[in-house]
Amino acid sequence: MLYWIIIGICLAEFAYTTLLFCLNNKSSHLPIPDVLVGIYTPAAYRRQQHYRRINARAGYLSTCLDTIILVSLFAFGAFALFDGWARAISPSPILQSLVFFGFVYLASWIPGIPFGIYDTFVIEERFGFNRTTPRVYIADQLKSLLLTVILGGAILSLLTWIYTLIPQWFWLLAWIAITLFSLFIQFFYSDLIVPLFNRQTPLEEGSLRDEIEKFAARVGFRISNIYVINGSKRSSHANAYFTGYGPRKRIVLYDTLIEQLDSSEIVGVLAHEIGHYRHRHLYKSMVVSMAIQLVMLYVFGLVMQNPDVAQAAGHCFPSFHINLMVFSLIYSPFSSLLSVADNYMSRHYEWQADEFAKANGLGKDVASALKKMASRNMSNLTPHPWVVRLQYSHPTLKDRVIHLSE
Repeated sequence: MLYWIIIGICLAEFAYTTLLFCLNNKSSHLPIPDVLVGIYTPAAYRRQQHYRRINARAGYLSTCLDTIILVSLFAFGAFALFDGWARAISPSPILQSLVFFGFVYLASWIPGIPFGIYDTFVIEERFGFNRTTPRVYIADQLKSLLLTVILGGAILSLLTWIYTLIPQWFWLLAWIAITLFSLFIQFFYSDLIVPLFNRQTPLEEGSLRDEIEKFAARVGFRISNIYVINGSKRSSHANAYFTGYGPRKRIVLYDTLIEQLDSSEIVGVLAHEIGHYRHRHLYKSMVVSMAIQLVMLYVFGLVMQNPDVAQAAGHCFPSFHINLMVFSLIYSPFSSLLSVADNYMSRHYEWQADEFAKANGLGKDVASALKKMASRNMSNLTPHPWVVRLQYSHPTLKDRVIHLSE
């Protein structure tokens, strides 16, 4: 029964993705909302539509492949086969988990390589976004793989060790370990992870830095670390973000953002980000995430004691890695529901951050920046309402511009 339930879950999620794809495809043919007229010229809008269709089809084909691989691995007993290989390599539960998930990761990662190459060097190149060289792309892939092996292997080894040592308290000890690990990564992300891929340099003295510091002082936001990241090394897409907590927080601006926006618009974007800090959105999200993880790990601890879970994957004896794999498949629809709730909360946070910028006299600057970035990034201006409700972490551009311009 559990075997067929999991197969049903995989197929239902694919049907769900297909439905949203069709809805968004239909909605994309609607005329541009009046408030956004002027973002695209007629020729630019036709080009944007072409870009969106190609991207959407490539993404959907990638999803089809992922579903076929996952269902095939599960339905034809590949997980049990991987487990047998892992047990043959080592009697250690920790090494067995590492080897097992190594095979699972490779089985899903390798088929996706052509899609990544096509996306970067065909789609993004064709529409003028790609600035990545083959050498940089290969280096990025190898670095990402190495990080996955090191960080993923470390946390997986720790969780396996905890379970073999104190299974009855696994859920609590694992939650503590994951929480501490997550906090460490968040605190030191800019110092440890970012330099592997990009160069960060302090924003040089000048009018932009002066305006940023002037606004931060006006709203009582203490900030001393303002960095520029060389995002143009890979893409012309622009971005900006805050990272870190307390004395380690810093503003990071992509060099492409500085190229595309004027100073007042950049200050407006940062005012929005400061609004997130003012409303403590990062801390609230972290607390909610920690609570969800605690419940999930408690349920997983219960599932670990059920022999039917391992049998559903074609295996006779429960083991940490087999049960974890099967549990992740069973948990998938609940994760999707939580994602919908998380997106709803995120959109609410975005409204509050926009309101902060607007209350400080920068609403029109944020709206202008959003329009420019949407135009440069060839963003979809008419997403389907249900796709927005279910998948969007930000309100639509139309709704944000109307709100900011009132």
